[in-house]
Amino acid sequence: MNPLEGLMHGLGLALTPELLLAALIGALAGTLIGVLPGLGPVAGAALILPLTFAYDPAVGLIMIAGVYLGAQYGGSTTSVLLNIPGDASAVVATFDGHKMTKAGRGGAALTIMAFGSFIAGCIGVVILLLTIPVVSGVALEFGAPEFLAITGGGLLLLARISGGSLGSGLLPMVLGLALATVGAEQTQSYNRFTFGNLDLTLGIALAPVAVGIYGISEMLYMLEDKDKSKAPIRVRMKELLPTRRELRRASAPWLRGSLLGFLFGILPGPSATLSTFASYKLEKSISRRPEEFGKGAVEGVAGPEAANNSAAIGSIVPVLMLGLPFSATLALMISAMTVQGIEPGPLLMTQQPDLFWSIVAAVLVANFMLLVLNLPLVGMWVRVLRTPIHFLVPAIMLLAVIGAYSINNNFIDVRIMLAMGVVGYVLRKLNFSLASLLVGLVLGPLVEKYFVQSMLISGGDVSEVVFASPIAIGTWLLVAAVLVLSPVAAAVKRRRLKNRGLVEPPVVLEDADAR
Repeated sequence: MNPLEGLMHGLGLALTPELLLAALIGALAGTLIGVLPGLGPVAGAALILPLTFAYDPAVGLIMIAGVYLGAQYGGSTTSVLLNIPGDASAVVATFDGHKMTKAGRGGAALTIMAFGSFIAGCIGVVILLLTIPVVSGVALEFGAPEFLAITGGGLLLLARISGGSLGSGLLPMVLGLALATVGAEQTQSYNRFTFGNLDLTLGIALAPVAVGIYGISEMLYMLEDKDKSKAPIRVRMKELLPTRRELRRASAPWLRGSLLGFLFGILPGPSATLSTFASYKLEKSISRRPEEFGKGAVEGVAGPEAANNSAAIGSIVPVLMLGLPFSATLALMISAMTVQGIEPGPLLMTQQPDLFWSIVAAVLVANFMLLVLNLPLVGMWVRVLRTPIHFLVPAIMLLAVIGAYSINNNFIDVRIMLAMGVVGYVLRKLNFSLASLLVGLVLGPLVEKYFVQSMLISGGDVSEVVFASPIAIGTWLLVAAVLVLSPVAAAVKRRRLKNRGLVEPPVVLEDADAR
C-alpha cells in the first residue's frame, strides 16, 4: 500500500477503543511527567514499560510514544509558569514564555505553544509519509553488514554528538555495552558475567536501568534542591485566548520551526534541545523586532515549541525505519519491540504493517488529544506543581519499585534500579551523557548479533564486512568523517577565539530526556 493508504489504514486501527485509550493515557501521563520539573519522559516511559508487556505490542508502543510527545508540551508549561524548564528541550521556552506570563499573557503563550505543537505534529507526519517510499526502497538492500554499520556507526556518532567531550558520551556508552553482555550469550547460550547468580542469566533488563539512572537519580536531585518555595502563577481560562496580532506573529514561526525541527529529529544527538535553540536563533535573526526577544516575543515562543514537537516526531523515523534510537525514550520503544518478539529495522513496515501504520496514525491522534485536553487542564497542572516535595518523592519511588519488580517478579531488578540510581546521580554530577548509557544497553545486543552474522557470512574477513555494499561503505565513511572532522572543527574554533583574545565557555548539551 502507498503511504496515504497506509495512513488511512493506520487511522482505522488507531481509532479503535483500545488504541485510543492507550494514546490518551500516554498523552496525559507524558504531560504530567513533563510538568513535574526535572523528571523527564524516560523515567515515565520506563515506569509504564513493564505494563505494556501484558498487552498487544501496538498498545505499549503507542503509550510510550504518547508519553514522549506529551512530555514535550508539559515541560514547556513549567517554563512558562515557573521559569523552570521541565527538561532540557524546554529551556528556550523560559526566554520569552515566562516574560509573557509576567506581562499577563501566560495563557496566550500556552495556547500558542499548544497550537504550534499540533501544527508541527501534522507537518511532521506529512514529511514522514513523504520519506517512507525512499527509505523503504533502500531498506530492501539491508543485510547483516548494513545493519552492523547502522547500529555500530550510530553508537559511535551518538557518543560524539551527545554533547561535551568525546569521553562524556563514550564512557557511559561503554558502560551500557558492558551491561548488555551480562547473561546468556546469543549464539552459544553460555552465561557471561553472572558470577553464579541465576537471576542474571536473563540479562539486565532495560526498565530498571532507565528508572534508576533517570528517575531515582532525579529524586536525589530533588531532595538536594534547596529552592522549593517557588509557586506558579495562576492562569484563568479567559486568559488562554491569544489576540489576532499574536496569532499572525506566530503563524510563520510555526511553519519554520516544524520544518527545522523535523530535520534535526532525524539526526543523532539531542535533537529536541538543538532544534529549539536553532529555531530561536533563526527567528531572532530574521525578525524585524529582534530587540523584543528575551522580553516576551511571540516568535520566541512559537518557533522553538513547534521545532521541539516536530523534532520528537522526526526522531521516530530512525526508530521505525532503521531500528536506531537517537534518544533514551526511543530506546525504550526498541526494547518494547524486542521483548514482544518484533524485529525493529527497515523490514518492520513490510513484516508488521498493522503495527507500523497504527503507530504513525496514533502520533497524529495523540497530537490532537494534547491540543484538546491540555488547555482546559491548565488549572490541574498548576495544582500538580504545588504538590509538596515530601509527598511527590515517596509516591514516585513507590511507583518505581513496583514497576521494576513487575518486570520479572524478581527483587534483583529492584536492586539493579537502586544501584543504577546511584550511578546515574554520580554521572550527572560529572556531566556525563546518560542517554549514551541507555542506548549502549539497547543497541549492544544488536551490534553483537549483526557482527557475528556478518563474520559468519564473510568467513571471518573483516574487510568484506566493511566493504560489503555501497550502503555499508557510505555509512562507515560518514561515521569516520564525523569522528575526525568534529574535533578538528572544535580546535579551529578554539584557535580563532584565542587569536581574538576570547575564551570559549564549556558547553554541555544535556539530552532532552535527561532532565
